[in-house]
Amino acid sequence: MRSGISLQELAAKIESNRDAKHDFTADTRQLEVGVIEHRPTLLAQGQAYPLMPVALRQLAAYTGVPSQYLDRMLERAPQLAAENLNEWLHLDPSRRLVRTMRGNARALLSDRYQRIENEEIAETVLPILADVPGIEVVSTEVTDRRLYIQAVTSRIQGEVKVGDPVQAGVLISNSEVGLGSVSISALIWRLICLNGAKMPDGNLRARHVGRRIGEDEDLNAIYRDDTRQADDRAVLLKVRDTVQAALSEAHFNRRIDAMRQLADPAARITKSPEKAIEVLAKKVGATEGERKGILASLMAGNDLTAWGLVNAVTHQAHAAEYDRGVEFEEMGGKLIALPANEWREVLEAA
Repeated sequence: MRSGISLQELAAKIESNRDAKHDFTADTRQLEVGVIEHRPTLLAQGQAYPLMPVALRQLAAYTGVPSQYLDRMLERAPQLAAENLNEWLHLDPSRRLVRTMRGNARALLSDRYQRIENEEIAETVLPILADVPGIEVVSTEVTDRRLYIQAVTSRIQGEVKVGDPVQAGVLISNSEVGLGSVSISALIWRLICLNGAKMPDGNLRARHVGRRIGEDEDLNAIYRDDTRQADDRAVLLKVRDTVQAALSEAHFNRRIDAMRQLADPAARITKSPEKAIEVLAKKVGATEGERKGILASLMAGNDLTAWGLVNAVTHQAHAAEYDRGVEFEEMGGKLIALPANEWREVLEAA
């Protein structure tokens, strides 16, 4: 996994982003889409907000304009794209929450979206992690899509096989732009190559859904609203409890037993590594180019067991952009939990 940025850089980035945020609600009939200097731009409240990729995709989803068609229009007929989006924005009106940062529209969301901010997550999680014996924050990042904090503890570790130690960890993520819940997941950290596998069980997923924002409400006042604070407090308490549970010995022991079974010499590719990777890639959602990278990592690792396949997948996180890197960690966790009959499909592929 990429190391991302340091804790100090994370704190500075979160603080800088906090000061640059501005949100407002608007009836979609009061919104317009234009193309300014070749960029799709949201026109609202007398200002122009260039649409960042996430907001543009959300706008396409809301209006029902297929993304592939929208991309084609923006490339070859940008005014047609604006006309399509505006027609559907105005024809089927509702109130939307527009999230902006540094003058760019970063999200277009329901007016019931509960804004749990990255600074709230960091302020809750980092003191908890600081109290865990042997804890090390191994990777952090804030992308346009999510906040990530990954930490492991040397206090809980074991060997999958001789000379192949792993440690217990936790992966915390949050999206301020509607791309998923507040998420806390157990993490298995392989020390040989610093790969992580995000486990799919025992997770917290707290949805960003709260009470509807009133038409005339001041969004700054909402941040001081007692009801919203109570809702947020409940989520953040669950975050605290789930972080502690993810770093438990019992959870780690269950997972390391499964990994040892995958590392057994009997659980190895019996026919074609290329075909095995092809079947595996379909199960985890890897692209054609990524499939070639997985195969190269498998052969370089010289381990044709199911455990070798897991590590060939998670190794791709080192070269991927951070968001995609975490998705490779999710793929690794999915493979560790894959049923035996599905593993046979992979290992016996011809």
